[in-house]
Amino acid sequence: MNAQEAQLDYPFGDTLPPSGGALEVAPGVKWLRMRLPFALDHINLWLLRDALPGPQGDVQGWTVVDCCISKDESKAQWEQIFANELEGLPILRVIVTHMHPDHIGLAYWLCERWNAPLWISATDYNAARIGSQSSTGFGGASAADFFASHGLSDPLYLDQIRGRTSYYPGLVPAVPGSFHRMMDGDNITIGGRLWTCIAGYGHAPEHIALHCADAAVLISGDMILPRISTNVSVYDVEPESNPLTLFLQSINRFLPLHADTLTLPSHGKPFRGLHTRIAQLHEHHCDRLAEVLDACSAGPCSGADILPVMFKRPLDVHQTTFALGEAVAHLHTLWFEGKLTRLLGGDGVYRFRAC
Repeated sequence: MNAQEAQLDYPFGDTLPPSGGALEVAPGVKWLRMRLPFALDHINLWLLRDALPGPQGDVQGWTVVDCCISKDESKAQWEQIFANELEGLPILRVIVTHMHPDHIGLAYWLCERWNAPLWISATDYNAARIGSQSSTGFGGASAADFFASHGLSDPLYLDQIRGRTSYYPGLVPAVPGSFHRMMDGDNITIGGRLWTCIAGYGHAPEHIALHCADAAVLISGDMILPRISTNVSVYDVEPESNPLTLFLQSINRFLPLHADTLTLPSHGKPFRGLHTRIAQLHEHHCDRLAEVLDACSAGPCSGADILPVMFKRPLDVHQTTFALGEAVAHLHTLWFEGKLTRLLGGDGVYRFRAC
């Protein structure tokens, strides 16, 4: 546990849900933890006890929050949950916080298997449909050209990015054909309690977290993580975006919640200390912005030049794409604030220098 983590309270200690099982973290709220084949090796999913009106009275069952990637191993993990944790009841609806593959990958499978509707923001639903049906899959030539324009020059890395045309549809092969729209401020009744939708930006197009004031529980998705800062990147599809500013503004929207709220993140362990964690995230990015500004004061820097400034460890190509997107996000925040100017060199690379 690092020094920042020590400032948070982990009410369940080192206890994790058993493989193929769940851990109840609040009345009617079960924590599932599924494996991922990435450096970030797990995702937390949530089962909420629920009841929906039916033709002959309320139908008892469960609402699922987030789904895991579409892989046979993930389906097998779900089969264990069906057998061990549903108490003989059906899944009534599937809520997805945002469109990233580990969250929406198996939504089509769960919705079809249980004849359950998908609930998601409209922005992320449409982004997921585009990604799952795209011939580029959020990779390909456009992504490679974008990274090259920010200084990535390794031909091996660029070739791998150029050839990565099936990344998203490989993890999200389909998206349900219809959905129920969630919007900021909406109240959803789940198991007789109101859960309020809180939209967040910067990490995903329109991320939806869920807060239940009665239970003092926040399903924070990827917006508030206890150990790491969620990835905030600029992408080729929106090359002049300012996602870091949006992210920092978004996490402030959780400050009105009670300081003792039990926060259920998508990665890491449930914790208390929400306000402390928000302050830590602001401090983290403030420090990174100061480092980037110092580097650009010493001379013009591309996004690739900023990688060793922000990331001290070696990065593989998968990690480099996330890291470079995040480096550009920090450059863009300073650029939009008027602290940096952007120059396009004769080599086609953008560089930023202090004003």
